Amino acid sequence: MIFGLAFVPAADAEESGSSLMERGAKLFFEGILKEVEPAVKDLQGLLEDMEPALQDFVQQMGPALADLMDEIEDFSAYHPPEILPNGDIIMRKKTPDELPPTPEDGEAVDL
Repeated sequence: MIFGLAFVPAADAEESGSSLMERGAKLFFEGILKEVEPAVKDLQGLLEDMEPALQDFVQQMGPALADLMDEIEDFSAYHPPEILPNGDIIMRKKTPDELPPTPEDGEAVDL
């Protein structure tokens, strides 16, 4: 990739209200945008192709995920999911010793 350099007389830059550094940065970022534009268009096309499949997934899995969210009230009470060699996915609940301490009434909570 070849980057071109633009030489602008200092008087022109000062008249337009921007410094040479600002103009150089602007030209640099415009060049980057031109370079990534084809990749962004390809990604947009891929997303448009995937949209029907994602909508179908949401329609089929939405109710099941809502039921799961009702069952699992607090995800912090569980370890990350594990995939077993047979393909099963399990979520182990943390023991009381593994849970973070709960703040007492009026006590500040660090986030």
